[in-house]
Amino acid sequence: MFIGIDVAKDTLVVAARPTGTLETVANSAAGLQPLLTTWREHPPTLIVVEATGGYEVLVVLTLSLAGLPVSVVNPRQVRDFAKGTGQLAKTDAIDAHVLAHFAELMQPPVRPLADAETRALEALVARREQLRLMLEAERQRLTQPAAHAPAVRTSLEHTIAFLQQQLAHTDDEIGTAVAAHPVWAARSALLQSVPGVGPMIAQALLGWLPELGHLTRQQIGKLVGVAPFNRDSGRYRGTRRIAGGRAAVRAKLYMGALVAMRYNARIKAFYLRLLANGKPKKVALVACMHKLLTILNQIVRTAMPWDASHHMAAPQLA
Repeated sequence: MFIGIDVAKDTLVVAARPTGTLETVANSAAGLQPLLTTWREHPPTLIVVEATGGYEVLVVLTLSLAGLPVSVVNPRQVRDFAKGTGQLAKTDAIDAHVLAHFAELMQPPVRPLADAETRALEALVARREQLRLMLEAERQRLTQPAAHAPAVRTSLEHTIAFLQQQLAHTDDEIGTAVAAHPVWAARSALLQSVPGVGPMIAQALLGWLPELGHLTRQQIGKLVGVAPFNRDSGRYRGTRRIAGGRAAVRAKLYMGALVAMRYNARIKAFYLRLLANGKPKKVALVACMHKLLTILNQIVRTAMPWDASHHMAAPQLA
């Protein structure tokens, strides 16, 4: 039996294959109890849930703790699957059936939900990014003509001061959380041993990419979305592109790669070699992001800090 669960804020629409049954329950602990009772007696092969920005956490955590096989999947991947099967309409019931069909045919791997501490760190890192973007926007407004009005300028300056205070407070909370967690503290030190990676990038990777060090270089590249995919057909050879993955992680890798191209000998040599081979700068930069991610994945997996003499010659791990 394969189960698809369409998650909303208040409800869960549950579809099963091959029986085709459909039911709606509350997205709450009480609403999940009848499902748990049934599935403990007749365990499903796989349960698939879409990532919905947090509304799926309760159901995934509850089912995982009950020992049931749950996989959280990317909504866009499921939507593309639905289109591929000719299902263009979209309702909660249809989505649940599509998820069950996706579970049956694709059988995505079961991955454990991040623990409460990791989810809390992820939320803090996300909040810091929100504050940083708001601060950047207010500073930009301060340079615009409207800021010449005294009342507007005063409002902007007060808001900037408040955002700076909140950003500093959030940075302190993240630093305290990482320092108090022995594994995070050790991994942060390992990540920062690589030229181009500072505290903010290391903390973002801890919060947004807990899989780092647990996957192969191919898997981690696909997960983040820095592994180019082919677009070939017959004699046509299309341009390889990146797509999907975790955009927030890519943004941090982008900043890390820019710094690494100046201060990391291995990344700099790789970048210059690509340019010499005629690659456009943007393509070379994305390749450097991928290379940096591969190095970080290897370092976390082996628990060996950066050593220029070693990593310049070290083969990539599979």
